[in-house]
Amino acid sequence: MNDCTLRADVLRITGAADPAAGILPILQGLPAHTAEDAGVDAEMSHNLVYGRPHSLTPYTWQRDYDRVRTERELPTVVLENEILTATFLPGHGGRLWSLVHRPTGRELLHRNEILQPANLALRDAWLAGGVEWNFGTTGHWPLTCEPLHAVRASAPDGTPVLRMYEFERLRRMVVQIDAWLPAGSPVLYVHASLRNPSPEETPVYWWTNIAVPQAPDVRVVGPAEHAFEFDYVSDLEYVRFPHLDGLDRSYPGRVSRAADYFLDIPDGERRWIASLDAAGSGLVQASTDRLRGRKLFCWGTATGGRHWQEWLSGPDSAYLEIQAGLARTQLEHVPMPGGATWSWVEAYGMAQADSEAVHGSWDQARAAVASALDELVTSRELDAALASVSEFVGSDELLSQGSGWGALEIEAGSLPAVPGLPFGSCDADQRPWLDLLASGRLPICDPPAAPVVGPRWRELLEECAEDWHALYHLGLMRLADGDEGAARDAFKRSAGEQRTPWALRALAFLACSAGEAADLAAEAHRLLPDLRELTIEALDALLRAERPDEALALIEALAQADREHGRIRLAEAWAAHGSGDDDRVRVLLAEGIRVDNMREGELSLDALWTAVHPGRPVPAAYDFRMTEG
Repeated sequence: MNDCTLRADVLRITGAADPAAGILPILQGLPAHTAEDAGVDAEMSHNLVYGRPHSLTPYTWQRDYDRVRTERELPTVVLENEILTATFLPGHGGRLWSLVHRPTGRELLHRNEILQPANLALRDAWLAGGVEWNFGTTGHWPLTCEPLHAVRASAPDGTPVLRMYEFERLRRMVVQIDAWLPAGSPVLYVHASLRNPSPEETPVYWWTNIAVPQAPDVRVVGPAEHAFEFDYVSDLEYVRFPHLDGLDRSYPGRVSRAADYFLDIPDGERRWIASLDAAGSGLVQASTDRLRGRKLFCWGTATGGRHWQEWLSGPDSAYLEIQAGLARTQLEHVPMPGGATWSWVEAYGMAQADSEAVHGSWDQARAAVASALDELVTSRELDAALASVSEFVGSDELLSQGSGWGALEIEAGSLPAVPGLPFGSCDADQRPWLDLLASGRLPICDPPAAPVVGPRWRELLEECAEDWHALYHLGLMRLADGDEGAARDAFKRSAGEQRTPWALRALAFLACSAGEAADLAAEAHRLLPDLRELTIEALDALLRAERPDEALALIEALAQADREHGRIRLAEAWAAHGSGDDDRVRVLLAEGIRVDNMREGELSLDALWTAVHPGRPVPAAYDFRMTEG
């Protein structure tokens, strides 16, 4: 008898509405990182600057959300055996939301009691809690708040398998996640697979982001004596771990400032990381060797760090993150050969080790947890699990519907059909591009069609782009390929055919001066004054150009609902400060400015308060600082 099950269920939770995708493509890319520290070898130095995307197009922003929460019901898929219950949210990036150890009733993850988007991902919206799969480029991935395709699969012995997958449009690869719980297994197995259909080498990035409860007595343990520290202020630095500056950094609940610690696991060591409580028990994550890196992240115990955790998860819900990635640090991309498939298996379970050893010397802690892990699951068992995946059989039982972008790429011949991964059919977003394939011309749409990138699509538009819409998309494709001069030319030609806010916004992004950018962004806003995300960008451009009076005039002409939006109130306050009217700033601060999509690391509210209240402590509601001071 098979004692493992897979079932559809519902999660009842208090949450804000899901973030809506905007229509403005993300034009900027990501900056490169450098490090001069002696611990950074040639491989890491290369990977820190390699593979940075020139633009995050074809993705658009996901900035439209608030903090108004109601009772919600979210579709889930649950895997369960006698020992573990694993709950997944296929509609939210396939996130593993909960992992319960059934004999003790213990939740092993930070299971967020609220569903609250916040601005931490590449597209803005992100959720705290559970286990998040991150693929593409450095940061929380573009599909973190999007549905994945999901179907039921099965192992040869009948064990049910949850299979989730999607076509990731930035790197143009298929990402697949299989999860299963064999009968009697003390660990959840997760198989991840990346398929590169391109004949060309492609930069890739993967980090599994695991949120676990934080307390002063929780210790994070991994098989390393050194780490690469990134503290959001200085450059990456190679340090001894866990003892640094007289403090044991393996106890995140005792650390005041936010920081990343990328464990430098020696070659030949088993790949794992654990977060254990005072009794020596807690979550352990281990993997086959391809998943090379391990990381500890903590928000810190200072006011800003506590505020961030409350912002993301509500009061009394401190958490930390343990993570696992393809590279040694999260600031790197690694080269993946054309046509290659990379895969690995991760395991999650409850480890129990001697508490005195876990909280003793670092050598004692590492040895005790390594031994407990071997009792839970061996390296040989993980290797056998990876080998078994090739025998899994998919089915037509659909558990979640993803996007139509994979179906479009199959139609275009850019993506071979993958057995066991049905991508369904195209929907309204893909229809203009199907028309281009069929007729050789892209139909005019206003607002524009959802963007695409890739050599096949650029080749088609290079041949046929003549109207403003096709030229605009050609500009986006050229920008994504790093051809800024050619992109600017296409956007100028588009604006010459018809003066649209879309091409003007892109030209503002590529402008040679802050003044030129402000002129173009303001004109784009005048053409479409009701598009809030365009309004916010115009205000940002005017403030960067040090034209606060124009920003105030723009704000005063807006509808009241727009003026009350947090981002626009913040822009009004900064514009008033720039024009010398600090009394107006103080009134706005006293009334309250709540920016629902406050960015991780953003200091705009802290700095605004300090600018008009010098010497006075920043109120907790305005303190999002990730460092002390």
